[in-house]
Amino acid sequence: MFRRVHDHGPPVALSIDGRPVLARPGESVAAALLAAGVTTFRRSAKTGAERGLYCGMGVCFECLVTIDGVANRQSCLIPVAPGMRVETGGAAPDLAGKAAS
Repeated sequence: MFRRVHDHGPPVALSIDGRPVLARPGESVAAALLAAGVTTFRRSAKTGAERGLYCGMGVCFECLVTIDGVANRQSCLIPVAPGMRVETGGAAPDLAGKAAS
């Protein structure tokens, strides 16, 4: 289980899959997802396998989510912001440019 170690100021309110969540200022969307108990960020377009945080530094593209309606954002690189809407579970498009169902 993931837990936060330090408290750095007032919480930041955002939503994850329509559920209100409080995050810490300065933390990434990926950190907020993990702290909220979300470990599956998306599913593989090819096999449907669960994907989540892997490298945590923007190299692997496993942590893609939709943020404020913009798909395929790397959650490990985006800091949380008040009112942010995060949606998980989508799949990155396949090589033909079509999203998997």
